[in-house]
Amino acid sequence: MNDLKLRKELIQTVLKMNGLGINQGTSGNAAVRSEDGYLITPSGMAYEDISPDDVVFKKFGGEYASPNGLRKPSSEWRFHEDIFTARQDVEAIVHTHGKAVMTIACLQKDVPPFHYMIGVTGAKTIRCAPYETFATQELSDVAVQALEGRKACLLANHGQIAVGGSLKQALSMALEVETLCEVYWRTLIAGGAVILDDQKMDEALAKFNKGYGSGKAFVSDGKS
Repeated sequence: MNDLKLRKELIQTVLKMNGLGINQGTSGNAAVRSEDGYLITPSGMAYEDISPDDVVFKKFGGEYASPNGLRKPSSEWRFHEDIFTARQDVEAIVHTHGKAVMTIACLQKDVPPFHYMIGVTGAKTIRCAPYETFATQELSDVAVQALEGRKACLLANHGQIAVGGSLKQALSMALEVETLCEVYWRTLIAGGAVILDDQKMDEALAKFNKGYGSGKAFVSDGKS
């Protein structure tokens, strides 16, 4: 896929984030690998105002530039870059501030296996990374750790990060995590869910690791 198509797809992804209700305003961001770096949404721009010339290219460990020379990368570029560096299986990253993920993240709770679809994220839980200030290296460090062996994580008192082999996959994962967090939130209000045991989750993970529902296998260590 050429650079212009990727830029357009990146814009459509962040527009869909808001359209799906899993993000609002300019609070989230997204990135996709390109050559020796990645394309990332610009800082502080309303998504509907972003053109392909506003999308920023950031070289791994190097400089950044937008075609119009006017834009800076999202303030969260550090965790995008560090995730791409740590995870060669990841081609795209979506970061959202959905109401449900923020709710669980503000409880600083891992999401337990209350539903078998937790397994679609690659493990038996969705980890919540410890709180660190936004747009810092410290936040990037805990995000990379929380994503080990997984396709998504929560960031304490913040939001979520979802990854995939494409922008479409990463967005789909972000939507799934938002849905799971909304249902988990409801179970907490109702008195708590019945948690699936390791055997049941191992069976679910075995199916997901064969590529069920993803179009592509994702190997997990299956650890919680």
